[in-house]
Amino acid sequence: MATINLLPWREELREERNKRFYVVIAAVVLVSAALGIFVSQIYSNAVSNQQARNDYLMKESRALDAKIDEIKELKETRSALIDRMELIQALQGNRPVIVRIFDEIARAVPDELYFTKLEVKGDVLVFEGVASSNKRISDLMRRFDSSDWFGNPVLESVQSKGSSANQFKLSVSRRNPNAEDE
Repeated sequence: MATINLLPWREELREERNKRFYVVIAAVVLVSAALGIFVSQIYSNAVSNQQARNDYLMKESRALDAKIDEIKELKETRSALIDRMELIQALQGNRPVIVRIFDEIARAVPDELYFTKLEVKGDVLVFEGVASSNKRISDLMRRFDSSDWFGNPVLESVQSKGSSANQFKLSVSRRNPNAEDE
């Protein structure tokens, strides 16, 4: 006779399959979680490394900015010193010329005439002074005109200051005869 198995083998098979399914799902979940944590750590390390590089670059950039500012200050100081040296050299070079100009002024001034103000505007000298007569002013203009160091005397104004004095303003162009010879 045939034996009939009355044990619930299908249910046991189903339970066995369900257990394997749950074990596989748990394993997949654990592997997925581990993989997620691993990838998260990799990205976290990459971000940390990049942040460290950025911080280093910012620090170096600030150091370079400080050096650039220092170089700018040094260039400005150098430029100021060069300008000062050029001015000193120009003054040293013009020293004999200035002495010669004052010598020529002293030679050109007639008696009974004196200056109250001398102003230099580029190559033009403006004299203000007092003379005993108009003849003294015209003598001064003639002497300036005949000088190698001055030219183009122009009388800008004459005002009488009583019977014995005339106040005047005169301008002359400054020339350098040494420069014309070269």
